[in-house]
Amino acid sequence: MKTSTTLIGTAVLALGLAHGAQAAYNVWTNEYTLSRQDLQGAIAPQFPRKLKYMDLFDVTLSNPRLAMDAPNNRLSTVVDAQIANQWLLSRPVNAVLTMSSGFKYDAPSRSLRLDAPRVDNVDSKDVPPQYAQQLSALGNAAADQLLRDYAVYTFTPEQLQMNGKRFEPGKITVIQDAVKVEIIEQ
Repeated sequence: MKTSTTLIGTAVLALGLAHGAQAAYNVWTNEYTLSRQDLQGAIAPQFPRKLKYMDLFDVTLSNPRLAMDAPNNRLSTVVDAQIANQWLLSRPVNAVLTMSSGFKYDAPSRSLRLDAPRVDNVDSKDVPPQYAQQLSALGNAAADQLLRDYAVYTFTPEQLQMNGKRFEPGKITVIQDAVKVEIIEQ
């Protein structure tokens, strides 16, 4: 039985890799694991990204760097930001935004998505401290527009079926250098 279970797990993993998947399945814990590097690869195509805020500011976000915030069960994304407005600013404002997002599973699309993005920190030497709140508001709008509901991984139908049984992702846990997604039989 042990060999049969191992072969099934290996077959499921091989099917996932054949479809471009980057999640690794652990047959012993019934979990898929997505590494920080795989998540970085999933988010990187979103950058550089140009956004408009209140039809006044042009915001360019670039150079994403991911980290795992295991104690808060969130993914942290640090990006370089440049904010420009030809009428209000004599030169663009440069900042570093630290944004974080939780995770959720969307059953209809079978995708693991970012959830509840927010700006945790704004660092800029170009802006006086009294404008930090406005810069944070701009950052939160950018985080929401860029990261809310962004699919970082889509499960194939084969990854959620085994031996005629159907499975659905359950608990999503951020660990030191990865995200683990529990798979539960339906």
